[in-house]
Amino acid sequence: MLNRRNALNLIGGTALAGTLGGSRVAAAQSNAAVTLPKAARAEEVGLSTTRLGRIADWLRAEVGTNRIPGAVVVVGRKGKIAYQEAVGFRDRETQAPMSPDAVFRIASMTKPFASLALMMLAEEGKVMLWHPVSRYLPEFGDQVVGLDRGAVQRPPTLQDLLRHTSGLTGSNAAGEPVQRAYAEANVSNRNQTIEQFITNLARLPLMYQPGTHWEYGVSTDVVGRIVEVVSGLDLDRFVRDRIAAPLGLRDTAFWAPGEAEGRVARAQVDPVTGRRMAIPDALQKPQWFSGGGGMVSTAGDYARFCQMLLNGGELDGARIVSPKTIELMTANHLPPGTEYSPGLFARFGGLAPSPTVGLGFGLGFAVRVEQGRSPVPGSVGDYSWGGAYGTYFWVDPREELYAIIMLQGPSDRLHFRYGLRQLVYQAFV
Repeated sequence: MLNRRNALNLIGGTALAGTLGGSRVAAAQSNAAVTLPKAARAEEVGLSTTRLGRIADWLRAEVGTNRIPGAVVVVGRKGKIAYQEAVGFRDRETQAPMSPDAVFRIASMTKPFASLALMMLAEEGKVMLWHPVSRYLPEFGDQVVGLDRGAVQRPPTLQDLLRHTSGLTGSNAAGEPVQRAYAEANVSNRNQTIEQFITNLARLPLMYQPGTHWEYGVSTDVVGRIVEVVSGLDLDRFVRDRIAAPLGLRDTAFWAPGEAEGRVARAQVDPVTGRRMAIPDALQKPQWFSGGGGMVSTAGDYARFCQMLLNGGELDGARIVSPKTIELMTANHLPPGTEYSPGLFARFGGLAPSPTVGLGFGLGFAVRVEQGRSPVPGSVGDYSWGGAYGTYFWVDPREELYAIIMLQGPSDRLHFRYGLRQLVYQAFV
């Protein structure tokens, strides 16, 4: 057990690694976790070293008040890592220090991977985005809308799945009638097979007519299943072979191997709720691979993924998709007149995609379409998404920038998503 003095020093993360035993090991892990070029000083890429230091100060304070156990942050600009910091505890209960290569459950930050996988198949002519979902999953051939089982005006398409206008929703026992029906059917039960998930989901009504509402739910889980059916590979194998391996993402998959046990980040008891967030064990292979939220990764791996996106689909000689595919994915696909569920605004802290805050949605990402409406900084064309367990990233092509925060477990995760944006953009010089 660490004594109190060392535990307080640990709150400073890698910046204070010298106060702990094994500082050389921490430095080696840092180099291994992010294998992208590093700026000698942040000023080299137009950022202030001093001002970036405010990020660790902010997180250190949050760790010190027990709001979070710890976090890892990476900021990249102009092709180089400008800032990388590991702060606090990987596991507060055992006083294990956070390391730059800590493994996190990334929840909905899985969606860009599943969406990219489908677009890779589109590039090969194996799927077409305008095709109905039922062309690939016949179970969806007899959809109805609402509990009154109204007729579908047009079938949901693959584009609808990718942009969350399919009419599918998510489970919510206290939500709208269709969401309650999802909850009663336990539609996303982790103990079923992917085939059972699709069969059970297809039996339930759509919440809205396809193409009319942006409704966040299980659409990307269906995307993942289409990838499996069309490619002949399970989603984990497709991501490992076709995306992670070419990009050098050593810790990105749907579960981590047993030897990663000493790097897994754990949630703490949340001081807001008094409970520990129920996060699936990163070391446990899931029964089915959720394209909507099932993966694990590290900040370093996700940095490489973001750099690939910034590079237009290529990294270190490995081309994953065409620049035009990235351009298509990161454009706003929500048609004029799209409606938005009021409950989503509270869920996303007022920043759910809508014209009110200048946000649209592409094929796997929220996209900023207008400057000045959002209360958080960024650029027109930046795209982003986060995970329910506390992870978040965004890419700003105009500024050749990306940023990632990895943490596990806070109920007020939006505070950290949007706070990081403020602290990154204030560091511009």
